[in-house]
Amino acid sequence: MDVVVLIGRLLFVALFAVSALGHLTKTSQMAAYAASRGVPLAVPATIVSGLVLLVGTVSIGVGLWADIGALALAAFCFATAPMMHAFWKESDPQARMAEQVHFFKDTALGGASLVMFAFFAYACHDLGLTVTGPALTIG
Repeated sequence: MDVVVLIGRLLFVALFAVSALGHLTKTSQMAAYAASRGVPLAVPATIVSGLVLLVGTVSIGVGLWADIGALALAAFCFATAPMMHAFWKESDPQARMAEQVHFFKDTALGGASLVMFAFFAYACHDLGLTVTGPALTIG
């Protein structure tokens, strides 16, 4: 079972790893998009969000206080959804649909991150293939 959980963890964080890489290597392009969506201090926000993504990815991927990493990814997703994908503000039907898809993708990933947090906080001490147990515990 440990190997299945490890594979699931790595597949889950792959999307976040790619996003972190983009935030940290294409900062000016990502910040320009963030600024166009009304994000204040877009360059520092892009760098900080890239670091949050990186920390969450590494934390879950290697199992180093993975519960905290899952919370970091949840916070990123729940902040990003309304800030970057406010589909209700779009007047063009195609743009509205695209932003709605991204909004619900982010909220779904945030929800999955919360489930992963609960999983690690409840059962991580029984899982193998992690560097540490959870920082927080439930139940």
